[in-house]
Amino acid sequence: MTSGDPVQPPRRVDRAGLVIAASLAVLAAVLVWDARGLQSAAMYGMGPEAMPVVVACGLALLAIGNFIDALRGNLPARESADPVPVVLILVGLALLIAIIGFGGGFILATSALFVTTSAAFGRRAILIDAVIALVMSTLIYLAFDRLLTLSLPAGPLERLL
Repeated sequence: MTSGDPVQPPRRVDRAGLVIAASLAVLAAVLVWDARGLQSAAMYGMGPEAMPVVVACGLALLAIGNFIDALRGNLPARESADPVPVVLILVGLALLIAIIGFGGGFILATSALFVTTSAAFGRRAILIDAVIALVMSTLIYLAFDRLLTLSLPAGPLERLL
């Protein structure tokens, strides 16, 4: 080190990052545990338990990466906590569950989640987002239902298709 080099403060372990990594790992473990209980109706190939395991693997990789960065102190500095985006996403998830639970179907439920999530990220074009969400959700539903022959929750819009 020369006399002209700036002195870097030693990096500290990011405790919040460690908590996030542990939460991701626990969520991955819960998904794998829950997927074990799904009954596979498929005689060959993958059954319904495959996708939760794939998602759990992705969460596990995120947990490992987050854990390493938290130990090294490489995680970016967090901004001030604004609860509004978190509340909007939680409202979207609650709407998703409620709409599916009351028979509204995949398209309406996913559209509600899309609109609240886009609002959480600061977008204020709610009508345009609703149209985009309905088109995207319909295309996703058709891809799963017609192309992949996988059933998604059906509601009034799905019955029209």
